[in-house]
Amino acid sequence: MEPVSVITGGAGGMGLATAKLLGRQHRIVLCDVRDDRLDAATAALDDLGITATAVHCDVTDADAVAALLKTATDLGPIASVVHTAGVSPSMGDADYVMTTNAIGTVNVNEAFFGVAGEGAAIVNVASMAAHMLPDSLIPSGHFPLAVADRDAFLAEMATACSIAPEEARSGLAYALSKSFVKWYSAAQAERFNGRGLRIVSVSPGSVDTEMGRLEEKAGAGAMVTDAAVPRWGTAEEMAELLAFCVSDRAGYLTGTDILNDGGVIASMTERARRNAAFGQVST
Repeated sequence: MEPVSVITGGAGGMGLATAKLLGRQHRIVLCDVRDDRLDAATAALDDLGITATAVHCDVTDADAVAALLKTATDLGPIASVVHTAGVSPSMGDADYVMTTNAIGTVNVNEAFFGVAGEGAAIVNVASMAAHMLPDSLIPSGHFPLAVADRDAFLAEMATACSIAPEEARSGLAYALSKSFVKWYSAAQAERFNGRGLRIVSVSPGSVDTEMGRLEEKAGAGAMVTDAAVPRWGTAEEMAELLAFCVSDRAGYLTGTDILNDGGVIASMTERARRNAAFGQVST
């Protein structure tokens, strides 16, 4: 049977771009919450001669995710899952952002762990936001609760977000949720390896997609002009990396995060170092 690649958020910019690459060798299963976008995405793939099965799925619903993976395994052995589904700070309140990005990641990864065979790989989309917060603001000691006790996890994350003003909490929730994705993808590597599976995360910078442009006036989007590469990244550039991470060519890659942000974090870090050094000289 033909190997299968599952792409969550598969009708979005990065998801669809990745499907166009993986569809050259695998049967594609696209998952999204918007039926209109799913129809358009499968039609676009069909025009390229790529067979895709569309599944309406909310990744925050564990039963729906289990059904998604069942659909995939009925079609063939799972080669990979590319988990791009997520939301940005402009798309909802802190609880919605945290639930979608963190709990959605747990649901997809745990379902993958349960059904994928040896040699399969999963890549989770984190964010450069996961590289911005100081460790003191990241409640990583509570991160394991996401697997063991969803409600307790969300309660702890709400407490962590409560230090920010109400209007800033969705932004903080986004950074914390993506920090969780980065943490989870490292923390589970040994466990996944026990079943011959690989798990990786990728942290994009500002990407020229529908969701990315929602942050154009603030947050990550405002940093583009100050990056080492002063432009938006493209969905296709991110897709090349995501597809590589789950390919056989990356067979030694697991338990790590790849920052692909056009140099934003590098620029911020170096400028902070220079400012600190200048302050010491000035005094």
